[in-house]
Amino acid sequence: MNSRRFHLITGAAAAAALAFGMHHAHAQADTLKIGVILPMTGQQASTGKQIDAAIKLWMAQNGNKAGGKTVEVIVKDDAGIPDTTRRLAQELVVNDKVVALAGFGITPSALATAPIATQSKTPMVVMAAATSAITAASPYVVRTSFTLPQAAVGLAEWATKNKIGKVVTLVADYGPGNDAEKYFAERMTLNGGKVLDKLRTPLRSPDFAPVLQKVRDAAPDALFVFLPSGQGAQFMKQFGERGLDKAGIRLIATGDVTDDDQLNDMGDVALGVVSSHHYSAAHDSPANKKFVAAFEAANKFRPNFMAVGGYDGMRVIYNALNASKGARGEALLNAMKGQLFESPRGPVLIDAQTRDIVQDIYIRKVEKKNGQLWNIEFDSIKQMKDPGKSK
Repeated sequence: MNSRRFHLITGAAAAAALAFGMHHAHAQADTLKIGVILPMTGQQASTGKQIDAAIKLWMAQNGNKAGGKTVEVIVKDDAGIPDTTRRLAQELVVNDKVVALAGFGITPSALATAPIATQSKTPMVVMAAATSAITAASPYVVRTSFTLPQAAVGLAEWATKNKIGKVVTLVADYGPGNDAEKYFAERMTLNGGKVLDKLRTPLRSPDFAPVLQKVRDAAPDALFVFLPSGQGAQFMKQFGERGLDKAGIRLIATGDVTDDDQLNDMGDVALGVVSSHHYSAAHDSPANKKFVAAFEAANKFRPNFMAVGGYDGMRVIYNALNASKGARGEALLNAMKGQLFESPRGPVLIDAQTRDIVQDIYIRKVEKKNGQLWNIEFDSIKQMKDPGKSK
């Protein structure tokens, strides 16, 4: 009797469990999960803060439905540590069954994740990291940020046209820095300029004083700088303290250095700094004015180039989910290729061959308007492909 009753109970329990399981699977099937891995803490926390805010703004404006299903975004903090990025990506793919991975604050984190994207056939949308080679690391990588060669070549073109003949380069010593150094120096030399010295600082906790002394001794017309988002303010402070601006050495940089997230904290030493980048919060277009107003209203801080990479990354994923009717894998990836749209930064194309971003690169100068510092665009190079891809 007891044993039979026990069987009935377990049978009923099993049926209930099965029904729950099927219901659960059905609920799962109606939900499309996007796994976003960002440095929310640590040295690159500014990047995480900006992209997270941009994703929330996109969802607030566009809702949580795409491809006929409910979209759920899962944000994980990797603190900018590649081993952590890889582990989180693995968990998101295996446990959460995400349709796409996104985020990736720095190049090493993106490169650590690429094999997982390939093995699991999961599209991987790089919203921040900017080394040229990332898109070659997996056929599933799509980029919505920028590449360092895009910014560096644009600035070298401008510099040689504007009587800057002798330069020293200073970059953070990792993938994007190596890209920036190489492509800036190559184009500078090609255009008849001279690179007097190539200096590098460590990615973690750099001390700029010794390298700035070397720059001062070399007495170039200009110092070209690339540093990751978040290090610009400290650098500008030391540039001013060492009196390099007074010594007549111009500072030219990729836009990471005069990052909109930190620009107002830099003070007047930043005035007149010329940089090249794909996005400024001051970009003069109706689409950008709307974006900046909505972003500032939601966050009480200004969007930077990381925010626009995150915002457009969500756009690419939503567009692809809608076009593919909520597909996964290769079908979703194919729907991301060749997208063309008006971003707050200007016109953007996701190149179907390279899966990399084609966009306008702007030359800007730091100016004061209404008591605030802004990167004011004054020149542009239209529809620039990644120069790192043409070799």
